[in-house]
Amino acid sequence: MPVELSRRLVELFGWVDPGPGASHLVSDTSGWWRDPATLAELGPALVAPFRAARPTVVVSPAVTGFLLGPLAATALGVGFVAAHKPGDGRLPAGSLTWAQSPPDFRGRRVDLAVRDRHLGPGDRVLVVDDWVDTAAQVRAIYEICTARGADPVGTAAVVATCPPTLAATLRITALLTTPDLPA
Repeated sequence: MPVELSRRLVELFGWVDPGPGASHLVSDTSGWWRDPATLAELGPALVAPFRAARPTVVVSPAVTGFLLGPLAATALGVGFVAAHKPGDGRLPAGSLTWAQSPPDFRGRRVDLAVRDRHLGPGDRVLVVDDWVDTAAQVRAIYEICTARGADPVGTAAVVATCPPTLAATLRITALLTTPDLPA
């Protein structure tokens, strides 16, 4: 990854106190989306480690993944498939393949669905997301890929705070990891 992009990602990132009753700070990545230079470089930087795997499609979960996924897909010259969550608005019409994630960092299980007609045998899937902590959603998307006969080639994230052994097992690469983030 270009050093300048790494510097900008850290500079434009922040932790926010959500207020009384909160048990932890919340990440604020909104600066990444506002900065045109960062936005232009994110897609190519995310996909660089996976070019040799020749993905045929990018799959990303709602909500931030719907921004990053198309950036990555465009950089690869492939299509994008959205992984929908029931609580994020209207689900698409038609046949869907569902998977439920293992518990995430809050102990929640997240349901994800992909339109059947957009993912199938022969697809080589690159999963793209902004942040991977427990990899719960990554596992659910990999499960959907397997159910549809597609092959997940790995996951590209802007930030991965999961243990390195988990990242290696699931083929997760990230532009930033825990030591890169401001305290």
